[in-house]
Amino acid sequence: MDVALTYIHGIGRSTARKILDQVNMPYSTNSDELDEKTVTDIRKVIDDNYMVEGDRRREVAMDIKRLTDLGCYRGLRHRKNLPCRGQRTSTNARTRKGPRRGAVKKK
Repeated sequence: MDVALTYIHGIGRSTARKILDQVNMPYSTNSDELDEKTVTDIRKVIDDNYMVEGDRRREVAMDIKRLTDLGCYRGLRHRKNLPCRGQRTSTNARTRKGPRRGAVKKK
């Protein structure tokens, strides 16, 4: 069940285990074995204590926007679509930089 909760944006493994501890549920329970009462209990705990889905995405986007508006180093890296946590970029970083743009050859 702890893995099933991680499909919600904003909930990782440790947060999922904290939620299940609050509801007094074992981690090994399958999600299809849940009854309505436990689902409502889990939903209530998540709504009361955690920011998830759209609110979480909005908060992350606003944090990135704040960094880019400030013009700090991390904001500039976000603006240029480069890694901003100190990774090397002379090789690698293809996920962030996109596919290679090679030279155009004439025939």
